[in-house]
Amino acid sequence: MPPADVEVLATYDSSVDLEGKRKWTPDKRMQLGPVGHIADERESLLDRSWEHFDADLLAPTVGAVLHGIDLSGHLPTEVIDDVQMALDIYKVIFFREQHLTKNEHLVFARRFGELEVHPFLPSNDLQPELVRFDKGPSVGGYENNWHHDVTWRENPSRSTVLRCVQSPSIGGDTLFADMCAVHDGLPDDLRTEIDGLSAIHSFERSFGSQVPDERKGEFRALYPEVEHPVVCTHGRTGRRFLYVNRVFVDRFVERSHEESIDLLDRLCRQTDYPEYQCRFRWEPGSIAFWDNRAVQHYASSDYWPDVRVMERASIMGDRPVA
Repeated sequence: MPPADVEVLATYDSSVDLEGKRKWTPDKRMQLGPVGHIADERESLLDRSWEHFDADLLAPTVGAVLHGIDLSGHLPTEVIDDVQMALDIYKVIFFREQHLTKNEHLVFARRFGELEVHPFLPSNDLQPELVRFDKGPSVGGYENNWHHDVTWRENPSRSTVLRCVQSPSIGGDTLFADMCAVHDGLPDDLRTEIDGLSAIHSFERSFGSQVPDERKGEFRALYPEVEHPVVCTHGRTGRRFLYVNRVFVDRFVERSHEESIDLLDRLCRQTDYPEYQCRFRWEPGSIAFWDNRAVQHYASSDYWPDVRVMERASIMGDRPVA
C-alpha cells in the first residue's frame, strides 16, 4: 500500500494510448515509444539461414556475426555471393578469429570491387589501399561521430572491410546505425521537408586543416564540393536511406551553412536512437564489413591512452542517386 499522504492518480499504463506509435517530447526534439516499423524486418532476419556459414543477429535490423568461414583462403564464388547477400540484408557483418595478413585482407576486399586510396589518411607503407588507424598516447581517436565515409567524393565508397590489429583492454567499440530504418522511421514533417532536397558535401569540413594554404586551390580542384541527395536509393536492395552527416555536409542546396544547421541537426539526431544501432567489441583478428550507404558508424573514443590499431580497405562505389 502507498503512504496515506500519496494520491495515486494512475489506474492504467498511459502508454496504452500510443497504440504502438511514437510521440514527440514536449520540445519536439526527440521521439519516444515503440519503433514498430522494424518489426517485419526483425522477424525476417531472425528466420534467415545460410548454406555456407551461420549468422548470429546482433540487433533487430542491423549487424550479424558470421561463423564457420575462413577469409584467409580462396573462397568460391558462390560463398562470396552469399557473403555479399548477407551484407545486403544485415548491412554490416562481423567475423572473429580471422588473423589475416595485410595481403590476405586486400585479396578478400578486392573480391567485392576495386579499392580506393584515401588522400587524407595515412596508409600502410607498402599497401596504399590499406588505411591505418594507429591510436595511442600521442594520437587520439577522433572518429567518434556518426558518419558515412568519404561522402565528399563524387563516388563515395560502397563498402568497407576493417580489421583489428591491436585492441585496447576495454573500450574502442564501433557502433553502426541502420540508415534504412532511420529513413523509414522519419517523422512526417521531416520527410516532407527533405523531399527532393540535396546536400553539399566537402572534404574541408574534416580534412581542410591538413592542406597547406598554397595547395588549397589544387585540392579543391581535385575534390570539389559535391551534391548528393539527402535521401538515396540503394542500388542493390532498392531500400531508401538517409544520407547526411555532420562530418562532411556543409549545407543544403540553395541554403547557407547557417540556414542549414537546424535541419541538419534534426536529421542527424535520428541516428542517435539505440533501436537503430548495433555495437561491436573488437579483438585482434576481428573484422567488420559494412555497407557504407546502408549504415553510418561511430568509433567510441573511450580507451585513451590505451592503444588501438586498425587497418581498413574500402571498395569504390557509384554516385548516390535519389
